[in-house]
Amino acid sequence: MRLRVEILAALLFGAFALPAAAQECGSDFEAWKQGVAAEAKAAGVGAVGLDALEDATIDEKVLARDRAQGVFTQTFTEFSNRMISGYRLKQGAANLKKYADVFDRADKEFGVQPAIIAAFWGLETDFGAVQGDFHTLNALVTLSHDCRRPQLFRQQLVPLLTLIDRGVLPADVKGAWAGEIGQTQILPTDYLARGVDGDGDGKVDLRNSVPDVIMTTADKILSRGWKRDQPWVQEVRVPDEMPWDQTGRTNKLPLSQWAQWGVTEPNGNPLVDNGLKAGLALPMGRKGPAFLTYDNFDVYLEWNQSFTYALTAAVLATRLAGAPQFDPRTPEQGLSGDQMKALQTKLEARGYDVGTVDGILGTNTREAIRKEQMRLGLPVDGWPTPELLAKL
Repeated sequence: MRLRVEILAALLFGAFALPAAAQECGSDFEAWKQGVAAEAKAAGVGAVGLDALEDATIDEKVLARDRAQGVFTQTFTEFSNRMISGYRLKQGAANLKKYADVFDRADKEFGVQPAIIAAFWGLETDFGAVQGDFHTLNALVTLSHDCRRPQLFRQQLVPLLTLIDRGVLPADVKGAWAGEIGQTQILPTDYLARGVDGDGDGKVDLRNSVPDVIMTTADKILSRGWKRDQPWVQEVRVPDEMPWDQTGRTNKLPLSQWAQWGVTEPNGNPLVDNGLKAGLALPMGRKGPAFLTYDNFDVYLEWNQSFTYALTAAVLATRLAGAPQFDPRTPEQGLSGDQMKALQTKLEARGYDVGTVDGILGTNTREAIRKEQMRLGLPVDGWPTPELLAKL
């Protein structure tokens, strides 16, 4: 079910001219849908897909969910302890054994280790058990017409209509509130571009066929820049003092340098230099858990931009691959949701772009905190504390 290259490029990169109505979020809904229909028809969508679009409506429950993502106000340890459950570890191990031959095929063809795929499978839908009950087309129409983040969802509409038009998906297909479909919550663009017929039945069914799910997920991960047979994340122990301003996911250094500064294996043994570079991620500051993050970890952020989710998924994969539970250590006291909002407001007043003042410790907020910690002579670890808030 692979889309022809030239059509895919048009869908992904906008080669089809968009009618003005199709580009204007928040405009008259029926006129807006006509613009989408014109674009879909130009992309080759036939009557079945166009009829589905005609019947699509706004779903207020989707808008409510989009504006209430409170889960990401949790700290890394809170979120990961809840998500890396005994059930997921047990079921993950069982599925790795049950579908070992398929995982082995995915590893050989795409270079993505079995535990990586199994971790996403478990986190996204509990291995297919909870795939979502939102009407996918209505959800994507709603989020594309809404003016909060239309650019993220608008590009998914024509691919979804193409899948419906071809009979790959029914018009009333259900999935997550943000338009993801199937057992690893694949977006329509990836369903079209990366769909792999893993069971050889001539179709790609990401809702019911586990081989299709495993192979397609591996293809998607590889497409985001995965490096074959390389690590993704590694728990470490950090010393009491080191150049904290050198930490952070993006500042990748040789393991020999981290070792020179006193970073060790969790049990205190010296780091084994694998010839790769890694950043040192401190999700809860220098006194909390610590992880070396390799180039492959960046792929997790392509899957989900939340650092907390990405690190949780990466750590779950290490657990499924045999690693022990990470050491949470004893982080410094963090901030409440209201305190985080107050901190973000103060950072904005100092000229930093923290996105929305939402109480969530996102990438922009972490970077602003690091810069202010450096300015104030505090350890630069990106963790917001009452001391930092008071000094600002």
